[in-house]
Amino acid sequence: MDQTALQTVNSLPLAAAPEAIAPNLSMMELFWNADPVIKLIMLVLILASFWCWTIIFQKYMRLRSLNTSADQFEEAFWSGGALDDLYDRINNRPQDPISALFCAAMREWRRSVSKGLARGSETRGTLHQRIDRVMQLTIGREMDHVERHMGFLASTGSTATFIGLFGTVLGIMNSFQSIAMQQNTNLAVVAPGIAEALFATAIGLVTAIPAMVAYNKLFSDINRYGNRLDNFASEFSGIISRQLEEEAS
Repeated sequence: MDQTALQTVNSLPLAAAPEAIAPNLSMMELFWNADPVIKLIMLVLILASFWCWTIIFQKYMRLRSLNTSADQFEEAFWSGGALDDLYDRINNRPQDPISALFCAAMREWRRSVSKGLARGSETRGTLHQRIDRVMQLTIGREMDHVERHMGFLASTGSTATFIGLFGTVLGIMNSFQSIAMQQNTNLAVVAPGIAEALFATAIGLVTAIPAMVAYNKLFSDINRYGNRLDNFASEFSGIISRQLEEEAS
């Protein structure tokens, strides 16, 4: 090749080397670019997490309010004042389960006394049992309200991780499909699918861990409050029993 040809070749522009475009792996991009099924799984987990946190805060504030109201009621109950006066004051608007428990027992007591059931020796035992049954039914009804939505926390805490793992499996499958279709193991090919998989797992863990921890804590606090209602029912049952003995003497 002569000198002129070499100069002509050297003067030609070199082709620009192709640059690998790095995929955008931000959380929002991962969500919007995810497979529709994986996107649905992520959306379900996010909504479940939002609802769990709503339940957690609502239960925490509710239990705090219930314990404060119970302290105030027990202070009035054990203050030495007449129980009839306390009943007349709160009967129309019991604000918490322990007040509702007291009002239910007093209502049954007054109804029975007005019918003269507390005077007969044969009916006194039945009256005591009926008041105990009314208190137990009231406790069960009030605790049902307190425990509402706790099942959702338990279900979310035990299943959210597995739902996230289902999204993980789908993401890995998408990565292998991309490799098979493009016959290329470049990171840019497999990274989106793997990132979707790991992101679904992370959302599942972020949803499940707080739900399970909160469920265990709230379940313990609710059980403690239920024991408080049972203890009050036992104490009030003892007061009713002594009152019936005084009526008999």
